[in-house]
Amino acid sequence: MNLKVQIIEETLRDKLQPLLLRVEDDSAKHRGHAGAMQGGGHYVVTVVAEVFTGRGLVEQHRMVNEALKELFGRDIHALALNTYSPDQWKSSGRS
Repeated sequence: MNLKVQIIEETLRDKLQPLLLRVEDDSAKHRGHAGAMQGGGHYVVTVVAEVFTGRGLVEQHRMVNEALKELFGRDIHALALNTYSPDQWKSSGRS
């Protein structure tokens, strides 16, 4: 696991206490992209957390972005977010 993925995971675990967390480094697909050339990576993040219960998708995404705000620009250029409450995750059929 690379250091940036580890930092993202540690930050989200600390701030959101997820039941499930996946962070995938998607940066290789974006070589040559301006943000990638400045050191910021592209990541796909899946989070299942109780704190998302009763919150809409936009609010869930804001919570993740707020948790990671210190990493944007330096370590993160782009995030693709998949956020779920436990019930949403269960009904999505994903695992």
